[in-house]
Amino acid sequence: MRALQYFVAAAHEGSFAGAARQLDVSVPSIHKLVTSLEKSLGVRLFERTSRGLSLTASGQTYLESCRPLLAELAALDDAVGRTALRPSGILVVGAHPQLAHHLLVPALPLFHSRYPEIQVDFRALHRLTDADASEVEVFVLHGWPEAGDMVMRSLGMARSLIVATPGYWSAHGVPRHPDELAGHGCLLMRNPAGILIDLWEFERASERAAVTVGGWLSSNDREVVLDAVLAGEGVGRFNQLTTLGHLQSGRLVPALTDWEVKGGPPVNVLFRPNHRRTPRVRLFVEFVTALLQAAETDGLAVGRGTLIERPHWHRRGYGRASTVLRWP
Repeated sequence: MRALQYFVAAAHEGSFAGAARQLDVSVPSIHKLVTSLEKSLGVRLFERTSRGLSLTASGQTYLESCRPLLAELAALDDAVGRTALRPSGILVVGAHPQLAHHLLVPALPLFHSRYPEIQVDFRALHRLTDADASEVEVFVLHGWPEAGDMVMRSLGMARSLIVATPGYWSAHGVPRHPDELAGHGCLLMRNPAGILIDLWEFERASERAAVTVGGWLSSNDREVVLDAVLAGEGVGRFNQLTTLGHLQSGRLVPALTDWEVKGGPPVNVLFRPNHRRTPRVRLFVEFVTALLQAAETDGLAVGRGTLIERPHWHRRGYGRASTVLRWP
């Protein structure tokens, strides 16, 4: 191919020196390859004179055949180059089920439309140590995972709300202060570390409150607790992002909205350092970051610049969050 390029350039410029200037190579390189091409063809392509080069009849015929061939080869090179630059392959994503269903899966069609050659293999996970985690390239997880040598970016946290059905609030009254929750049936969740989250903490300006709550039902399955709250069986604490549909429909009504509910887990994106420059990983991390930025704009998340501390009870292992109070 280089010999053909040198031949066409020499024919266009009328000299080996002109072809060398056009292609930014040495004159001997042009001369050598064109002479080699003539030998392999068994014909002279140029007449060489003191005034430069002129095509022979065979050279003219060969030139007319070379030009479309070189154009096709250039187009092929360009197409192959564009394909190499397009992100492709299988991207293995692991995420908490709630984040998957309420944040990521609804947005995946948009990601697919932008990068149609990336295939997404989605795994529902709770921890980095889950069975399916070894093949995951990008993790999207709640909480404070032990990241080890992974790159971890905290993207802020979804706003938490205290909610119940309209019927429950009508029957039992809407609390005006967090302390009043102690008199309500609060249905509790146990996090993946085994901690029963029976301590609900609040902040409003300089005022703080920490309330130990309880009710007749607790579960390590969020959906169990949510179904019971939707059935009017008590009060629940959920993040706004994953209950948005129920809030918009009016099936759930928030209380104490002038207070910030503390202790909610941040959303984190994690990936292995050796995947940092993998295009499909980089693009998905950027995509998820943009999703959380949009949620923040819609009032569903706190600022990503805010330091989201691990709650004091989070490291205590299996037990109750209320065993140690942060605030007196």
